[in-house]
Amino acid sequence: MSARPIDGKELSARVKADLRDRIERAGRTVRLDAVLASPDRGAALYAHNQAKTCAEVGIEYHLHELSAEASYEDVAGRVLLMNADESVRAIMVHMPLPTAIDAERVQSLIAPEKDVEGVNPANIGNVVYGRRSLVPCTALATLEMIEHTGIDLRGARAVIVGASNIVGKPIAVLLMRAEATVVSANKFTQGLPSLCREADVVVAAAGVPGLVKPEWIKPGAVVVDVGINRIKGADGRTTTVGDVDPAVAGVAGWLSPVPGGVGPMTVAMLLRNVVDAALR
Repeated sequence: MSARPIDGKELSARVKADLRDRIERAGRTVRLDAVLASPDRGAALYAHNQAKTCAEVGIEYHLHELSAEASYEDVAGRVLLMNADESVRAIMVHMPLPTAIDAERVQSLIAPEKDVEGVNPANIGNVVYGRRSLVPCTALATLEMIEHTGIDLRGARAVIVGASNIVGKPIAVLLMRAEATVVSANKFTQGLPSLCREADVVVAAAGVPGLVKPEWIKPGAVVVDVGINRIKGADGRTTTVGDVDPAVAGVAGWLSPVPGGVGPMTVAMLLRNVVDAALR
């Protein structure tokens, strides 16, 4: 048996097409305001690419560039100004911030209704309570990919390997809201392989290359690989691998690839959150 791929590129293309239609039908301006105050060149490149991605679906992109030596007061002040600006409906802050700035403190300042990455603790709480909110993008992408397989989550057993605040924990809560029976595993969890073998759904989000082995997986299970790990081979080249051993494809019923799985869908979910916030 060979697992069917959960193609994040294909699914994200469908989402983007739907968003283009929504924006056209609404006849309103949809804009993302993003703050960049990072010493990391990669963040600037990501911001540039994000602008192009937004343009593909008809979203305007306004980048607020601050100095790479910006202080907490600089970044916080800009966020608070955008919170107060009624023309700003969607806000995100590019990471990493300068090392002297507490990123979580900045994220907690973003108005929850404008927080399109779902990183304000208030939005995490709204996920737990089942209230309408902007959900963390990777968690939302993971749920969409699981639902795409057609599995009935009600009563299904799910194991989430990894318990980070913006990925593992929100995924667990979203699956609980879908009435699955969920185990949230962390580095202290005992008997993880046997827990996974009983699961209908396994989500790997631990940041450990190749952690989930084929002998951990129940035949036919849905496996979503959230891991994005860059490793250097013997030839000196860097490759991107997930948290799931590729041999899992011989056991699982469905498996998301890395790259090309959760990554593209996370971008699509960010765009959806932008549109939802702007048209609310």
